[in-house]
Amino acid sequence: MSEYMMKVGELRTYSRRVNMVAKVLEVGEPREVTSSSDGRLHQVTEALIGDSTGTVLLTLWDENIGKFHEGDVVEIENGYSGTFRGRLRLNIGKYGNIKTADKEIGEIDRENNMSERDFGTNYRRRRR
Repeated sequence: MSEYMMKVGELRTYSRRVNMVAKVLEVGEPREVTSSSDGRLHQVTEALIGDSTGTVLLTLWDENIGKFHEGDVVEIENGYSGTFRGRLRLNIGKYGNIKTADKEIGEIDRENNMSERDFGTNYRRRRR
């Protein structure tokens, strides 16, 4: 992959075309939700992933649930970040891809959890 590989600590609420390698630290239990876009029932779960710069919650939908486990290293191509209830989330989306990677991730910065920060609606105004 020739594109720039982003680090977790560089994510912002508007990051697009995110290419990243990170380690899966935890995987939550799947739950069923009705999608607002297609009105159908879907499975969704969140996985905490991280690297040397921080951790973030990765939202996994339907076919990606059960593919990744604690300790796996994943490579994300063309992901994007956004907020859910004011908290940062990394998403794969329909144009992105995620797969296990044969790479090593050493130390993880668990102190810098990007999904614990409040990126509420006033976030950009407060930063000035």
